[in-house]
Amino acid sequence: MIVDAPALAYRIVTEGALDVPLPGRGETAVRLRTLAEFCHRDISVGRLVEAHLDADAILAEIVGERVGPDEMWGVWAAEPPEPRVSAEYCSGQWLLSGAKPWCSGVAACTHALVTADHGSDRRLFAIDLRQPAVRAERGGWAAAGMRATETGTARFDRAVARPIGEPGQYLSRPGFWHGGIGVAACWLGGARKVAGVLYQRAGRRDGAHHADDLTLMHLGAVDAMLAGGRSMLEQAATTVDAAPKDAVAARLTAHQVRWGVEQIATAVIDRVNRALGPGPLVHDREHSRAVADLAVYIRQSHADRDLVELGRLAVERHDSDEQPPSSTVPGNSDGTSTVVPRPIPTEILR
Repeated sequence: MIVDAPALAYRIVTEGALDVPLPGRGETAVRLRTLAEFCHRDISVGRLVEAHLDADAILAEIVGERVGPDEMWGVWAAEPPEPRVSAEYCSGQWLLSGAKPWCSGVAACTHALVTADHGSDRRLFAIDLRQPAVRAERGGWAAAGMRATETGTARFDRAVARPIGEPGQYLSRPGFWHGGIGVAACWLGGARKVAGVLYQRAGRRDGAHHADDLTLMHLGAVDAMLAGGRSMLEQAATTVDAAPKDAVAARLTAHQVRWGVEQIATAVIDRVNRALGPGPLVHDREHSRAVADLAVYIRQSHADRDLVELGRLAVERHDSDEQPPSSTVPGNSDGTSTVVPRPIPTEILR
C-alpha cells in the first residue's frame, strides 16, 4: 500500500500518544526498537517520525524542553559548502537568512531545528516554519528513493528563530551520537521491510512457488544478519544507558553500529534481489519503493569516511586498553606516593 508519508507522519506525531523514551534514560532499547518498527512499516514515514523524535530528544538534552502538541519537527542540519544559512542578532531577536537544502518534510513540518552560521560559529536554532519569512521548495528530487519524504530546500528571509544551546553544542553533546544510533535502527527496520518478500516467498506452500534450496540459503543469511543487527542495537542501547554523558563512548558506538547496520542493509538488498530476481522489483510497488528508499537512506552515512574515523577511534581505544591499571603505594620519605602497576592475578593467565 502506497501512503502519503508526510500526512501519515503528521498524524502519528500529533494524534494519540506517541510515548517514546528519550535516549540514555534507561529505556534506549525500547526507543531503538520503536524506530526500527516505524521503518519496518514504511521507510519514508519512519524517516519523518525519527526526525521529530530526534528533535524532541535534542530539545530535552540541551534546554530541558519537549516538542509541543500539534507540532511536527524536522532536524535540518545538512552543511554543504553552498548554499548556507546565516544568523544575525538584530533588535533583540535572532533572524535567519539563506537556504537550507536536504530538508525532509520541508512542506509538512510545522517547526524545525536548523543549523546556521553566526560569524565563525555554527549554532542551532528552533524555528516556527509557519511564518511568512519561510518558504518551502519541493522540486529537484529526481530519485524514486525517499521521494515520498518531500525532501527539499527551505528558504529563510530574516525569519525569527530562537537559539538552542551554545555555539557548537549541537555537535559536541553525547546525544548527537545517540541520534546517529537511532538512524541505524531505522536502517535495520528498513532492511526488515525489504526482506519481507523473501520471508513470504520461502513460506509459501502452494506448489508453484515452493522455496528451493537457494531461496532458503539466502533467507538463512538474511535472517542471521537481521538477528545480528538487532543484537548490535541492543548492546548499543546498554552502552548508552550505562554512560549517557560519555560522548567518547557514544561516538565510538555510533560509528560501529552505523557501519555494521549499513553493511547489513546493503547485503539484504543484494540477497533479496539475487534470491527472487527482478519480479518483485518490477511488479511489487511497495517492495520496489522500499528497496529504493533504503538504498537512498543508508547513504546518509559518510561511507568510507566514517570507516576511517572508526579506525582512528579503534586505535585510541586500543592504546587506552593497553595502559596497565595502577595502584598507589603511599609512604615515600618525601611525602609523595609511588604509582606501580597492579599485577595481573595468576589465575587469569592460566
